[in-house]
Amino acid sequence: MLLTMIEGFATREGTQRFSERFNGLRQTGHFRQPNHVHGPAELSFSSIGLGTYLGEPDEAGDQLYTQAIGTALRSGINVLDTAINYRHQHSERNIGKALEAKIESGEIQRDEVIVCTKAGYLSFDGSVPADPRGYFVREYVDSGVIKPAEIAGSMHCMAPSYLENQLERSSRNIGLKTIDVFYLHNPESQLGDVPREEFRNRMKAAFCAMEKFVKEGKIRWYGIASWNSFRVTESDQAFISLAKCVELAKAAGGDNHHFRFVQMPFNLGMPEAYGLPSQVSGHEHIPPLQFLREHGIAGVASASLHQGQLTHDLPDWLAEKIGMSNDSERALQFARSAPGIITALVGMGRPGHVLENIKAAQTAPLTAETFAQLFPTD
Repeated sequence: MLLTMIEGFATREGTQRFSERFNGLRQTGHFRQPNHVHGPAELSFSSIGLGTYLGEPDEAGDQLYTQAIGTALRSGINVLDTAINYRHQHSERNIGKALEAKIESGEIQRDEVIVCTKAGYLSFDGSVPADPRGYFVREYVDSGVIKPAEIAGSMHCMAPSYLENQLERSSRNIGLKTIDVFYLHNPESQLGDVPREEFRNRMKAAFCAMEKFVKEGKIRWYGIASWNSFRVTESDQAFISLAKCVELAKAAGGDNHHFRFVQMPFNLGMPEAYGLPSQVSGHEHIPPLQFLREHGIAGVASASLHQGQLTHDLPDWLAEKIGMSNDSERALQFARSAPGIITALVGMGRPGHVLENIKAAQTAPLTAETFAQLFPTD
């Protein structure tokens, strides 16, 4: 855990300054501003972001992740994504260590980097304790942070007091006074235990808490990071209505609310965010990414390589349509080219992963017209 807390947050000037150090990548459209998004439209996002989900929570993994994050910042990646439960808080601390070193050396400034984390799952600290249940009771229930009835599925909580507790821990782990984007992590995890009406009440309370965190300067924006909700139809248990989320955000923060990010799996094997008309807008059903564009929310792709499953054996017709040098680059090109996706996240736990993945950014993304051709209409 870092002892110093770095002030500031990502800004227009800072992220543009970062992009200007990588002129070749700027020319290929690697840095983009989500012009349809209210508020964050001022920022320049790298089209590829570093994810920190996979890997062992040990010293060897820590060293490699810290090196990879440093390599990413030197290579033109300014979007760093994590969650407090990733590798039992190791991933957040690795980002903190790498950022602290780069800022102290003068290689980067705080306002150049967009740092995102998540809360919702019950999180261990460093490793799995001998008595996990006893740990959670002592750490969160006995301390008054959580009421037992607020826990769903024995592993998920989005009560305001818990979100605040986790945000404070995340800020200390990363060493930042302000987190740029704070996600509610897989809220659909509660839908197996909680009726829809109660779920909506919990989401509203969480959004109100997020708006409070913004006012306090603890975060800049917030969103939902979901694995299932935006890949299924309305009849599915995991489905979440984006229209209702926007309603809740407006109730919590008015028209200038700060619910401006949605993270979801999007890749060649999981293309529903672009192709499945599951969300209602007005009187029509449209895909999630179209809904996000129409309502001023940025889409972030997770699992862009489907945890390595898309790095080989792609069909020949895709290679012909997408181009690029290899299947990994083609999969990344697909994810980063979708209209509405501002950043495609890739897990990068080693410096070599960064150097391989950034090659995709040396080619301009597919045009909207070419991308649409990947989805036959007949």
